Amino acid sequence: MSLLLRNRGSILLLMINIFIVFVGIGLVIPILPKFMDMLHITGSTIGLMVAAFSLSQLVFSPVAGRLSDKIGRKPIIVAGMLIFAVSEWMFGASNNVALLFIARILGGVGAALIMPAVLAYAADVTTQQERAQGIGFINAAITTGFIIGPGIGGLVAQFGVRVPFYCAAIAGLVAATITFLLLPGAQKAESDEAEHVLDEKESLPLWKQLALSVKEPYFISLIIIFIASFGLANFETIFTLYMDDKFGFTTLDIAYIITFGSIAGAVIQATIFGQILNKFGEFKVITTCLLGAAIFIVLTLFVHKYWLIFAVTFLVFLAMDVLRPALGTLMSKMTINQQGYVAGLNSAYTSLGNIVGPIVAGALYDVNIDYPYWVAGLVLFLCFLLSLATGRKYLTAPKQQTVSK
Repeated sequence: MSLLLRNRGSILLLMINIFIVFVGIGLVIPILPKFMDMLHITGSTIGLMVAAFSLSQLVFSPVAGRLSDKIGRKPIIVAGMLIFAVSEWMFGASNNVALLFIARILGGVGAALIMPAVLAYAADVTTQQERAQGIGFINAAITTGFIIGPGIGGLVAQFGVRVPFYCAAIAGLVAATITFLLLPGAQKAESDEAEHVLDEKESLPLWKQLALSVKEPYFISLIIIFIASFGLANFETIFTLYMDDKFGFTTLDIAYIITFGSIAGAVIQATIFGQILNKFGEFKVITTCLLGAAIFIVLTLFVHKYWLIFAVTFLVFLAMDVLRPALGTLMSKMTINQQGYVAGLNSAYTSLGNIVGPIVAGALYDVNIDYPYWVAGLVLFLCFLLSLATGRKYLTAPKQQTVSK
């Protein structure tokens, strides 16, 4: 609790910010079947709409990471929240597919500004010993927002399909105001030779930065981040459509499943995640989560009772809720003066997975509604095999310098 309230509650304010953003991202999910009916669009179009958000986030993430390193974390976070608020309001007011796409693209720009700055800020204000706990708090807000978002959207949508987006816009504006007034400025990394190398990297185009990331010690972590994002996006993008088409579940039925399925993961991240990581290490935690997610996503195809669907979904989200902060913590420990740059790459690879996942899921769904889950499970299992093959060398944080010589 002391970490949450330290430095004028900066970590707590960051959690509120990122929670609101990811609630906004998830709001659209339970309403997708209604939008499909209203606008007469296919699963492929839905996938493209979801991917549009992540595509713009991908393009702007490296720029946002550089800006947060140069001009500070706080102004970038506030700007991102304001853009996010505009995008949510625009989505709620739109009446055609083209405007919905534009709104989602703007939302991706806002998220790109917020994500790297928030993660870098968390790294700035925590020690290495506290890093897992600090990033665990942030990721608890991320995953809770992303997965509870659909639940909130389903509940609020009872008052009108567009109401959830207006609520998210107002909340974003309020969060931006509070952050501007209360969030302290984070200290920037000290200038040294490593920072000059960083500036040279960040001046390159996005595709070159992604190409250079192959040489980084945390590249395997980036690959796993991409695959995990792909798998979860496959699972979540078509989840509501799948439940509606196969079982005839209502928006509220789906909202309850997704909302309560995320609670355990969020609680673990905010409480004992740091202890789990310190006890078992990044390698064991990451490989176990990958295998568990692959198994339970495939099991979704074989359960037919409401409580079994509830249980399997619960376990999928639990695995992902532990996996993502474990990877983020590992990457932050592998660098010293490049927190903004690394956070930008993290966000970029997440966006790549969130671009490819919905596009593939939507296209496969139009062919056979079971195919997206088969593909997601297979890809996550292959990623599990990759993590075993690379071994502890690339999935274990370096020891602190205080260790005996």
